[in-house]
Amino acid sequence: MPVSSSSVLPRISADDPQLDVAEALLTLLRDASTEPRPDVQLEALTLAVAADLPVLLWGEPGIGKTAALTQLAEALDLPLTTVIASVHEPSDFSGLPIVGDDPAEQGVPMAPPDWAVRLVRAGRGLLFLDELSTAPPAVQAALLRLVLERRIGALRLPPGVRIVAAANPRSSAADGWELSPPLANRFVHLQWTHDHEVVVRGLGGTWPRATLPRLDPHGLPEAVDFARRAVCGLLTARPALVHRLPSSETRRGGPWPSPRSWEMTLRLIAFATAAGSSRDVLSLLVRGTVGDGPGLELLAAVDRMDLPDPEDLLADPAAAVLPERGDLRQAALDGVVAAVRARPDKSRWDAAWELLVRAVRTGAPDLVVVPASTLASLRREDWDVPASIEELAGVVSLSRRADEAAARVAR
Repeated sequence: MPVSSSSVLPRISADDPQLDVAEALLTLLRDASTEPRPDVQLEALTLAVAADLPVLLWGEPGIGKTAALTQLAEALDLPLTTVIASVHEPSDFSGLPIVGDDPAEQGVPMAPPDWAVRLVRAGRGLLFLDELSTAPPAVQAALLRLVLERRIGALRLPPGVRIVAAANPRSSAADGWELSPPLANRFVHLQWTHDHEVVVRGLGGTWPRATLPRLDPHGLPEAVDFARRAVCGLLTARPALVHRLPSSETRRGGPWPSPRSWEMTLRLIAFATAAGSSRDVLSLLVRGTVGDGPGLELLAAVDRMDLPDPEDLLADPAAAVLPERGDLRQAALDGVVAAVRARPDKSRWDAAWELLVRAVRTGAPDLVVVPASTLASLRREDWDVPASIEELAGVVSLSRRADEAAARVAR
């Protein structure tokens, strides 16, 4: 919470030096507070940090990437170490060779930079690699070991250190370079954009508060099992997605699927599941790890995992609970019709009609048009039409008339 200016500032008079007065004014301007506020970007960032995965924030200059990292470090009580990658030499990350007493026997050790030594001594912290897209290829190559193995020279960063980087798109970066594919494939890529309301409230003195996700300790095994089933199920059905290096240089510098990035995705799904994160947060993380196409396929596979079993719905249609979301409800009804087609039976056919009637009563009627038409085509001559079908006749008829009218207009 903001502190009263009277408890922070000494009494200022007109006779005081102007620089002292200016410093008092700057202190007031820096005085700000935080508030709990839903922020999908910030939640995705903190979740990836909690999962101990390197994160790369992409955004135009001045969008607030550095400010977000500063606020995150303060909120998590982590000392922030900022390293501007573009102004360093490769040896600053791989280590400087130091000749010892007997190089022939002991070799030549690689001395790490001072900021790495401070991080190791502290045992925890947030390492912020800024301006990554302006680092030349030689520096990017030196960063590979730091980002993946967490090694700088002869030192290894302790587990309490998290790595976050920031970059500008090449079009807006000063002497920018595309990220090399090996380096890009080691990050969770998050597109950082500004929210008008967040900026306005922040300039007014109140910024959103970053907090680590609260993981359910009792649901950790289930979260891991869910993540493994989701990723392995998709890759079993779509083996071509296991490794797909993009053809264009620009896309190679972003997220793309590989065994390494799928392993990162599995970890993020487990953390998001254990934290009860929203689908929007999961979407940002998944697409930022394996790319938009594979990420959207994975999200669709995750949605299908949450669908009720068609056989359970057919066994007790009166107590069936259908998904609320329209696309998931449509998929559940299509699954029921497919189950009846695979094993046609009068009782199963009647149960499917009862489910469609229940769907009309509890949701959008247009979702049952296609399943109802398909189910009607499965009727055999000796099957009596159930009385409940009358509730669907008007919906199907109205939909067909609308389609015919649209076709006439198109002609």
